[in-house]
Amino acid sequence: MPLQPNQLVALMIAVSFSAGLNVYATVATLGLMSHTRFLELPASLHLLSNWGIIAAALVLFGINFFADKIPAFDLIWNALHTFIRVPVAALLAFQATAGLSPAEQLAATLAGGTIAFIAHGGKTAVRAAVTPSPEPFSNIALSLGEDGLAIFLTWLSTWKPYIAAGIAFFCILVTLILVRFVYRALRSLSRRRKLAGRSQPTMQS
Repeated sequence: MPLQPNQLVALMIAVSFSAGLNVYATVATLGLMSHTRFLELPASLHLLSNWGIIAAALVLFGINFFADKIPAFDLIWNALHTFIRVPVAALLAFQATAGLSPAEQLAATLAGGTIAFIAHGGKTAVRAAVTPSPEPFSNIALSLGEDGLAIFLTWLSTWKPYIAAGIAFFCILVTLILVRFVYRALRSLSRRRKLAGRSQPTMQS
């Protein structure tokens, strides 16, 4: 059954957040759902159901699955993906709303990119706070949780788009709070290190 305009908007909100977490899992899930006829995507997104696109997304998801769980390297990996996750989410929103007016399509594109940026930024900020931990299990647990949430949210959006959008909005709110908390914590840690560095020569003299 084709999606109604309001359902399509709700789906893209959830999908944009998922893409900000794991764009390859999001694209692969959408492609598989469309290929199996479980979801009827707009004609402008039918390319996602192509087996070549699905296979490429799955391969990249496999690479991302391991790369994203290596402490320290995951920060570089996520930084590079700023130029992948956000643009792809914006492109998906642009293509999905091809049937709307130019103004509505532009608004949807900006919203999709912004939502993905929030999800991606929150993920990167939390990783920056967790990576200094000497044990690797925190990174692995976070990465598994992000992968699972991206797949679940994309899947849920295909049959309960309004619920998926509600969860995405809640996650956006939590992400903004976490980013603010992590920023303050890192800033406080940086100040302490500077003060410690200044006081050390004084103590030696």
